[in-house]
Amino acid sequence: MWAHRAAQTGYLTAATPADLRDALSAAAAVGDDRIQAETQGQVNRETWTHDSSRQRDHWFSVGYSTGDPNRCDTWKA
Repeated sequence: MWAHRAAQTGYLTAATPADLRDALSAAAAVGDDRIQAETQGQVNRETWTHDSSRQRDHWFSVGYSTGDPNRCDTWKA
């Protein structure tokens, strides 16, 4: 949502497709599932603090494409 609004207001230039790919790649890289799999060799969802790579990708995409905070309520999703 922040990136969406920043582009709308001119604070940042609108993201290119390459920028969006990079952002989604970065979000996936720090997903708790990916970090645990690489560092511990297993995934324990009970210890996650920032959710999975797939979920981070999804919520970034929703926030950027809609800019609507009502669409980004991960507690109700």
